[in-house]
Amino acid sequence: MKRITSLISLLAITFVYISGLSAQTTTSDLASLGLHVIPYPQEVQLGGNDFLFLNKIVVNLDNNASEVDRQTAEYLKQELEQNWGLTVIVGTNTTEGILLTRRVTPHLFKTQGYSIETNTKAITISAKDEDGLFYGVQSLLQLIKKSGQDTYVPGMKILDWPDVEIRAAHYDTKHHQDKASYVKSFIRDLAKYKINMLVWEWEDKLAYESHPEIGAPGAFSIEEMQEFTKYAKKYHIELTPLVQGLGHVSFILKWPQYRDLREVEDSDWEFCPLEEGTYDLLFDLWDEAMEATPGSKYIHIGSDETFELGLCDKCQEKAKDIGNSGLYHIFANKAAAHLKKSRKVMLWERPMGWAKSRSPIKNMVPDTDLVLTEEYHYETPDFKNAREAYKMGFEMFMYDPNPGLEPLFLPYHFKIRGGKKVDGSLKASYDLLVPSADSDLFHGMINTSWDDSGLHNQMWMLSFATSAQYSWNAMAPGLGEFEESFFANYYGENLIDMKELYELLNEGAYYYTHTLERNIWHHGEIGKTHLPDLPRGQYIEYDPFWNTEYKDKVIQSRKQLNKIERALQIIQINRKHATKNAYDFEVYRSIAKLIQHTCLTYLDLSELEYTITQAHKNAFSNRKASLESLLKAEQIIENSLSRRQEVYNDMVLVWEKTRLPKGMSTSKKKYFFKMDRSRHFANRTPDMSYLLYDEQLLDMEGYLKKLKKYRESFQLEF
Repeated sequence: MKRITSLISLLAITFVYISGLSAQTTTSDLASLGLHVIPYPQEVQLGGNDFLFLNKIVVNLDNNASEVDRQTAEYLKQELEQNWGLTVIVGTNTTEGILLTRRVTPHLFKTQGYSIETNTKAITISAKDEDGLFYGVQSLLQLIKKSGQDTYVPGMKILDWPDVEIRAAHYDTKHHQDKASYVKSFIRDLAKYKINMLVWEWEDKLAYESHPEIGAPGAFSIEEMQEFTKYAKKYHIELTPLVQGLGHVSFILKWPQYRDLREVEDSDWEFCPLEEGTYDLLFDLWDEAMEATPGSKYIHIGSDETFELGLCDKCQEKAKDIGNSGLYHIFANKAAAHLKKSRKVMLWERPMGWAKSRSPIKNMVPDTDLVLTEEYHYETPDFKNAREAYKMGFEMFMYDPNPGLEPLFLPYHFKIRGGKKVDGSLKASYDLLVPSADSDLFHGMINTSWDDSGLHNQMWMLSFATSAQYSWNAMAPGLGEFEESFFANYYGENLIDMKELYELLNEGAYYYTHTLERNIWHHGEIGKTHLPDLPRGQYIEYDPFWNTEYKDKVIQSRKQLNKIERALQIIQINRKHATKNAYDFEVYRSIAKLIQHTCLTYLDLSELEYTITQAHKNAFSNRKASLESLLKAEQIIENSLSRRQEVYNDMVLVWEKTRLPKGMSTSKKKYFFKMDRSRHFANRTPDMSYLLYDEQLLDMEGYLKKLKKYRESFQLEF
């Protein structure tokens, strides 16, 4: 078990860890001072003298400081000046101020580790390597407090190091492209939480020079990717390209000229592993990906979800001898042979997955130089498979899976399974990461953020921070304190009811997912919503059955409307008080508005039927009143359509502050849209209208035309 200062905290955390409960511990030492440090340090000792910042302060470096250490000092200077209004000088000839030193006894510090110690004259950050010094600075920036006119760091000593060497965030831009400015701000945010690898699944967002048709309009050039790689290194993050290999390759195989490389002619989802052309094409793309990320040590080739593997004639014949698992590893081993001369090769494979396959003959063992980045330890709680793969020499990453595929927002606090609420992704991450990080079997951790449902990337920040926390320090304070610390750390300390907001958006996203036909994309036959009947005949014959059929959905929509209006209230208040990352609240508002619109649409349809029913009832006694009801019915639909357009336009405006228009074409290149085999929610339309697509299928516009035509005929007769 990892060290921590407080025996009470240690006992509390140990009890929670053993019992498997969500970690609700006593308040940690730093939290008791109102400090919110993520990741929480391994050892904290409070006491001693506070360090008070003067208006002018020196950041002092060793005389022989490296260029990287000088960059760290300049970064600290910039942060102190921009965020705290201080005047900062970087120097090498003083023992007061902030001392950044690597003149240490090496055996006292672990790799990437650091210490922080305060006194009245100085804050000393010590480390044995460049990473450690940078991470010490990141922690220092989270320890600064303001009291009246004073800016200070409370007296303390910290000794800290990571449990896991590589802490990776998976960045999936298959269905959107963020702007360069956003990519850089995202890198800076990850660095604050000591994430040190960004696995970027860019698919068609690189302008491949060898196969220019594959890159989407506006895709980043190789030179731009090289600039991102260089920028990430300044923040101690390795940019690792992920260019999908065997499966998930619709962005390549949708192009007609590559049709002969498909495993199944009518599916652009995966390559045939026995076609030499497969490797000729992928080697070109991978070589360019490596050129675009100079100095990086890894490349990820994906290759999971090979749904059609073993179906072509050649593969069927080969699979008789080696099974589909063997086909998979023919591909993986050929890829590794080409790539491992330059990079370590990562792929989505679990420890001993090849031995657990359903192949008839399991004689295809993958190249042990491959890095395994899927890990389902819950299949073997004692890490049996991971231990076996470790002994074989595989490098492995613990795999913190995507929180969920629900559109709009992530199920952080709960998921709905079989109509019941179960633990959400925060608890799942904690339960996976704590024992995994404590096992010493894993070289790294990867947090995945699949873009299948087209969420805004900011929705994953809590997930990234959670993985950063518990892969750096498995024995950190529990989820309750961590979540509150995250909100204060990421947005500022004066916010209200953030957990309530996340729970409301969590619930609202499930409501949205299960309205209209949205969920059919992943779950098949689930029923659908249709429009109320149209009136017919001279006397407004009408069948008012819609409110009977959708009674439960109308009741649910009313309840959800109240909840989402509460969410909008919290968002409005916190937009004014957030001192950092206020843009997130614009995104939250756009999401909440879409959920609100969906609620109101069901209530509109309910009112629409009641209104036409009233016209029917007055058909003989008061035809003027019937006409007024029909006009009112038209207005209900027009208002609903107008609101939909307003909500959609606002959402596009907000999201495109950080990204290029989805499905964008340019004067030089037209975007080639084709739905992928997996029917990803975000890939149902080329633009952002995938969020409204199911409502568009209702064809309220067509209904309105027919209703107007009927009303005009009725009015003429009247």
